[in-house]
Amino acid sequence: MLIRQDVLRRIESGEVDLAFRRWTQPTVKAGGHLRTRIGELAIDAVTRVPVSSITAAEARRAGHSSLAELKRMLAAKADGHVYRVELHLAGPDPRAVLREQASLTEDDRAEIDKVIDRLPWARSYLETIAAHPAVLAATLAERHGMEKRAFKQRVRRLKELGLTESLEVGYRLSPRGRAYLRGT
Repeated sequence: MLIRQDVLRRIESGEVDLAFRRWTQPTVKAGGHLRTRIGELAIDAVTRVPVSSITAAEARRAGHSSLAELKRMLAAKADGHVYRVELHLAGPDPRAVLREQASLTEDDRAEIDKVIDRLPWARSYLETIAAHPAVLAATLAERHGMEKRAFKQRVRRLKELGLTESLEVGYRLSPRGRAYLRGT
């Protein structure tokens, strides 16, 4: 579920706590979480609703200036049903918290090693990102003889470990990633 940056800021402030989407099948479920630029959103409820039941107040709670604007947005996609999604900011993205850990315990290192040992390309990618921060993913992928999409999927796995972070262009090692490569 994609959410515009301006709406994310309003979720962060508590002003927005609903979303309406037209889907053939919901892409989120109650009890789930969604990672965003502002942190992790908790999905509290997902309910199929008729458009006629949506109120102007709900449209505003979903970040729209009016009910008419919301209805126009929903009408832009003809297929599927309309779903009302209740959500709130649950906290920071756990990856962001993890990547700020600049010193590693033996247990931290062992946990990372366990995953890295199963990914024969991982150490090489970390070294490439360390040597070439803020370089286009396509350029880095080419260095590894890969297509950009496959390369980016692999880097996401390193991001899950808190070792890398995305930039406007390219990547860099996080404090945790630098500590891991240094052996500290």
